[in-house]
Amino acid sequence: MVQPFRSESDSSPSGAPVARQAWLMLALTTVGFAVNFWAWALLSPLGPRFKDSLDLSSFEQSLLVAVPVVVGSMGRIPVGALTDRFGGRVMLPIVSATTIVPVLYLGLAGHSSLPALLVGGFFLGIGGTAFAVGVPFVNAWFPPERRGLAIGVFGAGMGGTALSALTTVKLVDANSMATPFLITAAVLAAYAVAAALLLRDAPGRTVPTEPLARRLAATARLGITWQASALYAVAFGGYVAFSVYLPTYLKTGYGLTQADAANRMAGFVILAVAMRPVGGWLSDRLGPVRLLAGSLAVVVAGAVVQSFTPPLAAVGTIAFLAMAAALGAGSGATFALVALLTPASQVGSVTGVVGAAGGLGGFLPPLVMGSLYGEYGTYAAGLALLAVVAAAALTYTLTGVRSAVRGDERTPPLAHPNGMSGSGSLQA
Repeated sequence: MVQPFRSESDSSPSGAPVARQAWLMLALTTVGFAVNFWAWALLSPLGPRFKDSLDLSSFEQSLLVAVPVVVGSMGRIPVGALTDRFGGRVMLPIVSATTIVPVLYLGLAGHSSLPALLVGGFFLGIGGTAFAVGVPFVNAWFPPERRGLAIGVFGAGMGGTALSALTTVKLVDANSMATPFLITAAVLAAYAVAAALLLRDAPGRTVPTEPLARRLAATARLGITWQASALYAVAFGGYVAFSVYLPTYLKTGYGLTQADAANRMAGFVILAVAMRPVGGWLSDRLGPVRLLAGSLAVVVAGAVVQSFTPPLAAVGTIAFLAMAAALGAGSGATFALVALLTPASQVGSVTGVVGAAGGLGGFLPPLVMGSLYGEYGTYAAGLALLAVVAAAALTYTLTGVRSAVRGDERTPPLAHPNGMSGSGSLQA
């Protein structure tokens, strides 16, 4: 069993300083996550524009913005397993460089028809797999009592979607459709080079030797894989769903302009991003179960309020911002739970599956919302459905997940079924 990497100054078990290089690796990886998520979210702010210019239905528009989400989500499973094997130093530059191809295609040629956009969006999903690279990479650099905060800080890289929301439409209006795609491709190229030169895997990183299929099968047998997947599908899935569909919702439901809707979506994203490291930090201190329960309760309340389509000026804005904060904190708490219960050599594989569940959780709601609006002319049913799902997740958190965490805490270090110490001391 390999011990967590620490510098010589990291001798005390709690509150000890972390090696300076670990913080540098965290910063570099967070930037890479943000850049790849920026690319991953390029189509969302342009959804209303493509709907008008290509005469898309509500469902077709929803499909357009959802395709990169589902591909990026499912791609996290093999990418997470490959990261366990080859390390983030190899995988993150590869993911960043590969994402350049669909970005250039969409900017230069792939925006003239729905089939072309769907093809480009499919491969744009590669950028979304960066998440499954960063979590195991960061996890290996930090001791157990600091992993909630570290992974929460890394998770703030999902703010790349806010960067896309704030800049894409403005760049298209000021220049041309190709402009935001060309700029993003250049940034991805610069980051890929920097990551290849500067990233280093943590000393003592656990490298699995089993074949990929066997490791994925072992991951499927872990309870934490499915517990965290269910929670992340709601927490991060809700964030993704709102981040890609909110401009359409606000434009259609409240009559806002495209630019105003994109700006409000950016505010939602920024708050969720800011709360993700807060969620990780609070999970280190209060425990992830308590924080998840509180976050999901807020989502239930916010979704119920918004299902009545209240005035946006006060009540609607408060409801959306409350849900943004709760979804961000809940996402951070979910991966604090993963860090608590997952064996070190399987963090990437578990992250891949959990990340896929989160992305799929964000794939379905836009399609459901678009379909329900097309059928009934209102979003009330979709938001009521969100409240029901969040309430089910809250119940599961307070029962099954809480029991799993308590069982792990009661397991003696030498008797733990995964070879871990029982009180959350994930080895890396």
